[in-house]
Amino acid sequence: MSQTPEERLAALDITLPQAAAPVANYVTTVRTGNQLIVSGQLPLVDGKLLIVGKLGAEVSNHAGVACARACLINVISQAKSALDGDLTRIKRVVRLGGFIACVPEFTEHAVVMNGASDLAVDVFGDAGRHARSTIGVPSLPMNAPVEVEAIFEVE
Repeated sequence: MSQTPEERLAALDITLPQAAAPVANYVTTVRTGNQLIVSGQLPLVDGKLLIVGKLGAEVSNHAGVACARACLINVISQAKSALDGDLTRIKRVVRLGGFIACVPEFTEHAVVMNGASDLAVDVFGDAGRHARSTIGVPSLPMNAPVEVEAIFEVE
């Protein structure tokens, strides 16, 4: 029998944080039909950014990968909250969008975003394989190096 997302999270020693409230004029999730869209999440851990700065400058690729992973943990937390605590209602990770704050010469966006993509597969198995866009941007809120958004197929 296949493991549930919650069991996989436990095996990865990941405890989901409380879903953060929006910090501006938006909602954290929108459900339309069988899709759940999760607004961009920053790499917040215990209410603080894991690291600040830009990739290709003061933030290493390794730290960027950790930030992308932290962002996806927060995305999953938002999804769980929107689905009344039941991650088994997620049938597929449809798409992840990654924003990487970086210097203009930086070209390793995909490497950094793999921190989120790899975790999606680790948590949701084959249903975690997704389409993806990853783009470099000049800045993100709070000087975060990474932001990740998601679209899930849900029941």
